[in-house]
Amino acid sequence: MPDVNKRNDERPVGELVQQLSEQTSTLIRQELRLATAELQEKGRHAGVGAGMFGGAGVVALYGVGALIAAAIIGLGTVVEPWLAAVIVGVVLLVLAGIVALAGKKQVEQATPPTPERTVRSVREDIDTLKGRAHG
Repeated sequence: MPDVNKRNDERPVGELVQQLSEQTSTLIRQELRLATAELQEKGRHAGVGAGMFGGAGVVALYGVGALIAAAIIGLGTVVEPWLAAVIVGVVLLVLAGIVALAGKKQVEQATPPTPERTVRSVREDIDTLKGRAHG
């Protein structure tokens, strides 16, 4: 154990380097522990937030169901209740089909999952470099 009462300029260089190494590794370990604790805390908050978003989604789903029931009941005052349910059901299925087609179009635009413009640009760069190397 180094003599802490000794002044730094009286210690051999090897001892100072060893002390620096020990203090640096201690500092790194402490910083890693701090980072781990901070990430755990943020992870807890993210988990709670995600759970709350999930709960909000369930409540929203029930709300949509209640609005659909209200639409059927409201339309049921004009036509037979069973026909009101069929009409609302058909409208919802048509809407689902439109959303599915729009989603399919978006997925098709995302495939293949390669950065085509970047690949093309890199190939052009390679061709340019080859041209300079030969010319």
